[in-house]
Amino acid sequence: MEKLTKIQSELKAPKSLYNDFGKYNYRSAENILEAVKPLLKKYNCTLVLSDDVEMLGARVYVKATATLTDNETKVRVTAQAFAREEESKKGMDASQVTGACSSYARKYALGGLFCIDDGKDADALNTSKQYTEDPNLELALQQVRDANDMLTLGRVYRRWGAYARNSEFLNACSKRKAELNAK
Repeated sequence: MEKLTKIQSELKAPKSLYNDFGKYNYRSAENILEAVKPLLKKYNCTLVLSDDVEMLGARVYVKATATLTDNETKVRVTAQAFAREEESKKGMDASQVTGACSSYARKYALGGLFCIDDGKDADALNTSKQYTEDPNLELALQQVRDANDMLTLGRVYRRWGAYARNSEFLNACSKRKAELNAK
């Protein structure tokens, strides 16, 4: 979809929020939505966000779906992201935990749809072995690069859900998605 490519290239969603505890800048789903609304109007597109709750094993996940529709051609493009609910979070009731989880998943679905680069986010600054010496990450990245259609890319993303917060994996998925959409 040509309009998606234009929106992706024009969208500016800076990390305007600051986390005092973690000492990093970040953006929220609301920041992305505020930045993309003028572009949706400019290119006559509609963006719809929806959530589903899924039980995977013994854990509850919120699956957010971002769907961009070209109002002229009715062509749709979607991106999904998952976020796992914590069993409890200090100071939050159950509905607040679900809401926070929804916001987080939506932010990553929007990031995937609009190819928002999170190269220097908190996860990228994490130097633990989990992020720097994981041999499975290279396998996951290769499968992303080898995906020949959106259905396969979605399956790869779900298969490697453990990397859903890893910026290198997310960037690879976003890049491959843009390449597939350009075909």
